[in-house]
Amino acid sequence: MAYIISATLFIIISYFIYKANKNTKDVKINNIQVPTKHQSSQSTLSILHLSDLHLENISISPRELAIKLSQEKPDLIALTGDFLDRKRTIPKLIPYLKVIQELQPTYGTYAVLGNHDYVLKGENLTNLISTLEQYNVVVMQNSNKTIEVNNQIINIIGIDDYSTNRSNLEKSYEQIKIGINIVLTHDPNIVLQMDNYHFDYLLAGHFHGGQIRYPKAYHLVKMGQLPRLNIVKGLHTHNDSPFYISEGLGQTGVNIRVGSRPEITYHNLAI
Repeated sequence: MAYIISATLFIIISYFIYKANKNTKDVKINNIQVPTKHQSSQSTLSILHLSDLHLENISISPRELAIKLSQEKPDLIALTGDFLDRKRTIPKLIPYLKVIQELQPTYGTYAVLGNHDYVLKGENLTNLISTLEQYNVVVMQNSNKTIEVNNQIINIIGIDDYSTNRSNLEKSYEQIKIGINIVLTHDPNIVLQMDNYHFDYLLAGHFHGGQIRYPKAYHLVKMGQLPRLNIVKGLHTHNDSPFYISEGLGQTGVNIRVGSRPEITYHNLAI
């Protein structure tokens, strides 16, 4: 009898792990119409948002990513951190960057780093940044860049990782022009510190949608106030300003997902 129970439990657990791993290959593509104060505008900015590749635990190949991205041509690409956390994984990043580069976004590709990227130190971190830059990715560490789209000034603001105490809001907003503020950051908890720093839209990642939700991502409570409010994915607002938390493409820890799926997101922002 004990043998039958043990065998049954083994089958159930094995099936659960199989399904949870299979979920990591089931990438969803979301199209978000961003509610902004510029909704009456006839112009839009299309932003492709990729986050949390975690190349040590990713189930989508560069070729598969290329196929999924082939149907759209974004105006701008935003990468919101956690590419990897081991120096030996840096070469694995290159084919993914080639896929992104081939999209040739009109207004460029911009990235911020996440807490896992900062596991790298010294020349290894420098190597990661230079690899990104080699493939035309602008890496933003508490900095901003202004672009002009259909005579509209747009400030792209890259706030460094909040969870590792690298965020500097004053420096990130230094000398920005009057226009639309699009913020890229890794840890979305920073929005709760931004009452005096206006943004029209903020893109982040970090939480993986919980990665394992049962039914809530209780294990994320130590990761800040937003998870304690069960805000771990999707579109939200703070002080009437919208922000979006991607579930990311890769996984961390173990390569399984329960109650979450890898995500590619297109944001259409009225400007």
